[in-house]
Amino acid sequence: MPDHPIEGLMKSTMDSLKEMIDVNTIVGDAVETKDGNVIIPISKVCVGFASGGSEFNSKEKSEDGGGGKFPFGGGSGAGMSIQPVAFLVVGKDQVKLLPVHQANSLERIIDNVPELIDEMVKAFRKDKKTGEPEVKIQDNISGE
Repeated sequence: MPDHPIEGLMKSTMDSLKEMIDVNTIVGDAVETKDGNVIIPISKVCVGFASGGSEFNSKEKSEDGGGGKFPFGGGSGAGMSIQPVAFLVVGKDQVKLLPVHQANSLERIIDNVPELIDEMVKAFRKDKKTGEPEVKIQDNISGE
């Protein structure tokens, strides 16, 4: 049985979609900064696809007396949306995921807790020789 015209229509649309979308669309190309950090964009891709067609009655008769081949009318289309979601920042000592949209302040606080703990540990750490704090809290407040 010969291929139906809608099959060719769908195949060409799907081939076009395949050319547009690949892994680099979702996880973008890495960009290296001057200080050695690498930033990788991450996106959300949404794709919609529709195809349809119809055969119409033929008023013409074929030469052999049987019915003629019905004419075909059809169409297909696709739409694509790309939305940035986050940036993955890879540094020398750490990896961070920076979302484009943070839902609320609580998420920001939770994300910054490890850095806050590190700063508190540094502030209260004592020098082994003198027994004095390495960094005085007063110095941190005044900025000296």
